[in-house]
Amino acid sequence: MKFVKLGLLTSAMALAAGTVSAGEIAVIVKTTSSNFWQNVNKGASAAIEGQSEHTMSFDGPATESAISDQVNLVENAINRGVSGIVLAPSDPEALAPAVKRAYESGIPVVIIDSALGESAEGTYQAFLSTDNCAAGEQVAQRMIEEAGTEGKVAIMSYVAGVGSEIGRVGCFTDYVEANSNLEIVGPYYSQSQMANALNQTTDVLSANPELVGIFGANEPTAVGMGRALVQSGKAGQLVALGFDGNADLQEFVRDGVLEAIAVQGSFAMGEMGVNTVIDLLEGESVDDFINTGVVMVDDGNIDSDKAQNVLY
Repeated sequence: MKFVKLGLLTSAMALAAGTVSAGEIAVIVKTTSSNFWQNVNKGASAAIEGQSEHTMSFDGPATESAISDQVNLVENAINRGVSGIVLAPSDPEALAPAVKRAYESGIPVVIIDSALGESAEGTYQAFLSTDNCAAGEQVAQRMIEEAGTEGKVAIMSYVAGVGSEIGRVGCFTDYVEANSNLEIVGPYYSQSQMANALNQTTDVLSANPELVGIFGANEPTAVGMGRALVQSGKAGQLVALGFDGNADLQEFVRDGVLEAIAVQGSFAMGEMGVNTVIDLLEGESVDDFINTGVVMVDDGNIDSDKAQNVLY
């Protein structure tokens, strides 16, 4: 499917032309404190550097759970009349009214990483993301290959109800249940806080000494999980799979703490997100969904070009 802009973007450009923020594309992510989102920033910056018509701002709340702060950032961007918004929504429903207001103000919005809820349908122009369901199934397949089909597997998740979490963890669970006799323990929600994940994983390992596998479903959660495995002396004793690819997680792969990490195209999300907004502002039609992909990185391919292009 294609989304073809009509009068919406004409009004967006007219609005931007009359403000001090003319040409600004606001990139608003879930938090600025994560390397994943800083890599999105690098991609967005690369897109901006490739042209001269627009500027870019990059912002996000202190934590992914500070949803009202993210809503305020979107409202502030609308109020200053930005030309377009690239948004990674922390909550599928809480951000919907702000995105609707942007639409009504003639500001095109491109969603990245996590989907908005059904109430926002028709108010944004494109969604760029990992196919999180396919990624969850890919991790589940690797889990079954490495851990077998019997025993318990724990899921260390992040924020309940976030679009990426629903697809990633939900499809991991569904695939495991449909293709093995593995028993799911959890999910446990870290609120995307590494310290929470460390403590939760420590407790789960203690309460379930028979675990054959464990899955950390985003960057801070997987880092906390990996540190708990090391501190508990359980590293290498069960199949541990992570999601995302910062330096800590790469080191865990090299050291054998994690069997593999599923790494999203975070740089691509930023670069393609900004370029999609620019295409819309220039009157182009865009795909309504753009898959930014996942690479499964392990100690056998971590130094390959394919892996290095997504690690950060």
